[in-house]
Amino acid sequence: MAQHRRHVRLLRPRLQLRLMASFLGLCLLALTLQAMVFLDMLGELARSLPSDGAVLMTEASERTVWVFALSFGLLLPATFLVGLLVTHRLVGPIYRFEVYLKQVIRGETREPCRIRKGDELHELCDLINRATEPARGVESSAPKSAAHARPAA
Repeated sequence: MAQHRRHVRLLRPRLQLRLMASFLGLCLLALTLQAMVFLDMLGELARSLPSDGAVLMTEASERTVWVFALSFGLLLPATFLVGLLVTHRLVGPIYRFEVYLKQVIRGETREPCRIRKGDELHELCDLINRATEPARGVESSAPKSAAHARPAA
C-alpha cells in the first residue's frame, strides 16, 4: 500500500480547531494554576522571613512573571503542534471513512478501506470493511458462526 500524504492541513477544521482549543485551554489553565500556587508559596516564604520579605516578593514577582511568560510562549505553541498531530491521527481516519463509504455507495470500489499505519481507529476500519463486504460484492472472509449458518437444503 502506498503511503498517502495529505495536502490539506485541516481535514475537518471545525472539529480539529475545537479539539486543539481544548488542549490549549487546558495548558493555559494548568500554567495559570501553577503560577498562582508558586506565587502563593513564595508569598508565604517572604512573610516568614524576619527581614527583606518585601524585597524578595518584589524581585521574585517580576522574575516569576517573566518565567511564566516564557513558559506560555514555549508551551502554548508546542501544545498547538501536538494537538494538530493528535487530531490528524484521529480526524484523518474519520475523513477517510467518509470518503470510502461514499465510494462504496456509488459502487466505485471493491477494495477494502485502508488507513495509515500510525493512525487511530484501525478496529473501526476493519469493522467498516466487514460491514461493506456485501455492498462491494466481496465474499465474506469472516468465518460464520453456527448461529448464523444456514441449514443445508
